[in-house]
Amino acid sequence: MVNLHAVRLTIPENGNIILGQSHFIKTVEDVFEAIVNTVPGAKFGVAFNEASGPCLTRSDGTDPALRQAAVDIATAVGAGHFFAVVMTGMFPINVLGRIKDVPEVCNIFCATANPVEVLVAETEQGRGVMGVIDGASPKGLESEADRTHRHDFLRMIGYKR
Repeated sequence: MVNLHAVRLTIPENGNIILGQSHFIKTVEDVFEAIVNTVPGAKFGVAFNEASGPCLTRSDGTDPALRQAAVDIATAVGAGHFFAVVMTGMFPINVLGRIKDVPEVCNIFCATANPVEVLVAETEQGRGVMGVIDGASPKGLESEADRTHRHDFLRMIGYKR
């Protein structure tokens, strides 16, 4: 028997999250190091759910409230080998490549500031993430004005020249 759940997450105001799957207890330390070595002074929290042994939620971070937000997300999802990073003052694009390079990271489910629901399957053995619903469905095709706005916005925030 499989039960499916849609777990709606709470993201702190002006926050962004990265959700993923990894496979080893040192995930918390390695993700922490990947972030602080990429963005000195970063404000974030990270939490990781073990899937064997004591099956604890491990956490670290540079900001107690963001660390707690990451723990709250990991706990709500409740899937083994799941991790959550919650950050403010930076965007996932600043650290996503480095997190993907962490040897124990298997998969990134999303990196977003949008409202998120995590689709979780639950069996007698435990819980696993099936996917995520990130934001809303498309409402139409980009117009020329929309394209210009996108182009200008990326340059305004420094991601394009």
